[in-house]
Amino acid sequence: MMQAANANAADAGATSDYVTVFIGETMFGLAIDRVHDVFIPAGITPVPLSPPEIVGLLNLRGRVVTAICLRRRLNMPPAEEARSESMAIGIEQAGETYALVVDGVGEVLKLGADTHEPVPINLDPRWRGVALGVHRLDGRLLVILDVDAVLAFTASGHGAAAA
Repeated sequence: MMQAANANAADAGATSDYVTVFIGETMFGLAIDRVHDVFIPAGITPVPLSPPEIVGLLNLRGRVVTAICLRRRLNMPPAEEARSESMAIGIEQAGETYALVVDGVGEVLKLGADTHEPVPINLDPRWRGVALGVHRLDGRLLVILDVDAVLAFTASGHGAAAA
């Protein structure tokens, strides 16, 4: 019985690290162990007939990378003003490299279970299928994204809307 209490106490002290990214004012978290690069995307080549989420292809240190607009993937409205300094997060999935294009990259946060909550029932339905949960932070909500779900495109080419 004492071991179970100690295990629960250890779990309560467990933390997870997230890279924060922004789409407009909305803050999302990506598990740091999934993030391989943070860079400014350049030289993106459009791909004809690709789903709207796919911005195109780019070269990242000699590798061809599929660039995905996270704003479009999450069915968020277009930016009100054109951004010249988008950022990208390099992620590996099943041997392929992807770049999630975001409006901005924040800091790395080490968060404990005390701020974590399951996906709220009132979270936008377009996001429920790609969220692992949320963290409430000083009046802000950090939506933790499930990278596997974000990168899982359906056969029809529609992403989170189909989830």
